[in-house]
Amino acid sequence: MTQINWMNEVEKRKDALIQDTQKLLHIKSVLDEANALPDAPLGQGVKEALDFMLELGGKDGFTPKNVGNLAGHLEFGEGDELLGILCHVDVVPEGDGWSSEPFAAEIRDGKIFARGALDDKGPTMAAYYAMKIVKELGLPLNKRVRMIIGTDEESNWRCVDHYFEHEEMPSLGFAPDADFPIINAEKGISDFDFVQDKQTNVDDETKIEVLQFVSGRRYNMVPDFATASLIIHQEQNEVIQRFEDFFKQTELEKSCHVDNGVLILEVKGVSAHGMEPNNGKNAGLYLAEFLSQLTTDTNATAYFQFVSRYFFQDSRGVKLGVAYADEVTGDLTINAGKLFYSKQEGGRIGLNLRYPVTNKMEETKEKLETLLQEENFHLENFTDSKPHFVDESDFLIQTLKRVYEEQTGEVAELIAIGGGTYARSLKSGVAFGLLFPGRPDIAHQKDEYIHIEDMLRATAIYAQAIYELAGK
Repeated sequence: MTQINWMNEVEKRKDALIQDTQKLLHIKSVLDEANALPDAPLGQGVKEALDFMLELGGKDGFTPKNVGNLAGHLEFGEGDELLGILCHVDVVPEGDGWSSEPFAAEIRDGKIFARGALDDKGPTMAAYYAMKIVKELGLPLNKRVRMIIGTDEESNWRCVDHYFEHEEMPSLGFAPDADFPIINAEKGISDFDFVQDKQTNVDDETKIEVLQFVSGRRYNMVPDFATASLIIHQEQNEVIQRFEDFFKQTELEKSCHVDNGVLILEVKGVSAHGMEPNNGKNAGLYLAEFLSQLTTDTNATAYFQFVSRYFFQDSRGVKLGVAYADEVTGDLTINAGKLFYSKQEGGRIGLNLRYPVTNKMEETKEKLETLLQEENFHLENFTDSKPHFVDESDFLIQTLKRVYEEQTGEVAELIAIGGGTYARSLKSGVAFGLLFPGRPDIAHQKDEYIHIEDMLRATAIYAQAIYELAGK
């Protein structure tokens, strides 16, 4: 194949790449179904981000297509086979505590700070410019190259489900939405709710009523905030003192105040991606643990003691009886991403379970359902995305290994992750960057950023990869 200095080609387009990345990052593309419109079924923000990419691609000479306002693609090249590059432009909610406005895309110390900078708008733009370089150099290809753009990756994947109901499935491809070198194994991912079977006609002469307890917004995020409102039918200061004493041992920020006779408790934790709950501090689980130690009304006691018994300081499903690990993908993990209790409705826990490639989810689900029956809970809203694995001998992996090693001078180790990328949509698909080895993974955290230098290096890697996977 033609010898090309890919990094030189990237440097020629550096300023435009940075500016286009910032423009995409300015768009608050968070799922907003409450304000959905017929042409924006997941909200205006994600639709605006999709439109931005399709318009940019159209202007640069790619063939754009909007697929049901849930996804889209940009295509160039010729051939029967299709190389897919699977990206997404939706982002998780920004959360609190940022040093700069989360969608300002400020550049400081060689980094762009914004929600979505690393997951997945920066990598998306790197892959886009890689396609642009291959296209502008007029290199001969024997496959069509298509960037597939999703808008619901952080929630329910309705975008790719809809897309592949209507569009061609690429024969091979990669998702620039995780780590370098190459991720060839991804855990299975299951979301579901444990819902309390509320006891009625309970004659409570309780000292403490829990009116409401809330923590977390997404299955796949460790909640960084929790709040509870209580009515205390005893000495209020005693409860406040116990609250202070409990949280002194945790090093978490907490506060409490009284509003119209109701005691409000608030706790700040540390957010992290749900694929490794131990990277965060789950504010909801800490506050639930505290509440489980109080003399509360019957339903509240049952709920908080259940949370304490099965989830506090256990992210591996040990207490639930579903712990599992294998050599390919490591431990099963479970994240309590959404916790809710109210006196009127009872309690529920929204869970994100990630299981190894050799684990049988059907058996795990059966174990959970048996346990829940004994505990007066039941399962709702169950979804399951099966694990994904591509063998090292595959043409895709062999090509990407060679490209990565040529571009970086480092060995392209194969790795397994707990995260789920669009790569699992393809039979021959892997996650490929953009996070380089040794860099901290700050996706889903406050002050998310991408190193500009890394984005440029990745663009060169992606450009060579596209050419070698699709070239003659």
